[in-house]
Parts: sequence; structure tokens; C-alpha cells
Amino acid sequence: MPPGKRKIGSPGIAVGNEAMIGDHQQNSVPPDTEGEVMIRGDNVMQGYLKNPEATKEAITADGWLRTGDLGRMDADGYIFITGRLKELIIKGGENIAPREIDEALYSHPDVIEAAAFACACKNYGERVEAAVALSPNTSATPETLRVLCQEKLGKFKAPDQIHVMAELPKGPSGKIQRRILSETLGA
Repeated sequence: MPPGKRKIGSPGIAVGNEAMIGDHQQNSVPPDTEGEVMIRGDNVMQGYLKNPEATKEAITADGWLRTGDLGRMDADGYIFITGRLKELIIKGGENIAPREIDEALYSHPDVIEAAAFACACKNYGERVEAAVALSPNTSATPETLRVLCQEKLGKFKAPDQIHVMAELPKGPSGKIQRRILSETLGA
């Protein structure tokens, strides 16, 4: 908040609570390293009512709330949200953030909507697929979009298949529903 400095793409720094980016063991990671956004403070919930298992999953022994958001924190303490932990695609043991693929697809001028999602794969555990809605009269094809993703992200992260749809499914808030795409297209 003013008079503080603002950085594009960041909601800012933690105010009133502590914030950190944690690894798989909930240890703080170096600046600009992606991990789970974790919050701790007096106003953070103490746990789930009559559900100690859920509480143990959500809150670490030293009081950090695991938000489920992926992000990074720069050297100045500014947080940048990069995705959701539950949406990660785990291909061959490597974590791939769907948002990274979305951004590569959105770099094409004819892509109106884009969402990458995970599908089961017998070789890699999960594979990458994506769905897009395109501008009318576009010359873009699923193959040209795959090549674009390969150029920007490398072959391993690029979608194996891109589905063209009139529009992508959205929830009540207007957010694209990756889970529905995975369930309906990821057979």
C-alpha cells in the first residue's frame, strides 16, 4: 500500500503476518525459487473443528498455514503467485506448472482462452494436454500451437495434444475449470 513500492504481478509483501515460500518439507527456499506460499500469524486459523487430520495437513507443527498456492518471493520480500499446488502436472517426476503452458499459448495473438491440464499416462504418470478457444478466422492449428509451446518451453513441457473448443468451461467466478477439462478431454 502507498507509499510502498509496487511490482507488476505481485500482490505485495506480507503485512501483519509472516510469509514464506516453502519446499516439500516446508523449509524456506532462496529468493526467486518457486514453492508453496505459507503464512503464519495471530489471525491465522488454529485448525479445523473436530478434524485433526485435516489440521495436520494444513498447518505445520511450527504454525505455518499451507495455502496450496505456488509462488516465489523476490529478495525484497514481494510475493508472486504462480499457480496452485493441486494443479501441478507431474510428468516423469518433474513438476510442470500449468500456468507456464497457458502463458506460452496466450503469446499467440489468436488464442482467446487457454488452459493446460494433466492426463494419466502409463509411461510418465501424467502427460500435458491443453485446451484453447481461438479467434474467428484464425490460421492457428493445434500443431502450430504445439510448436510454439515447444519453442518457448521445450518439448518435455509442451502439450502432447491441444484441443480446440468454442469456449472453455468456467466456474461461477469465471475461472477456467482445469479439472473438468481433464475429466472430459483427458481420456
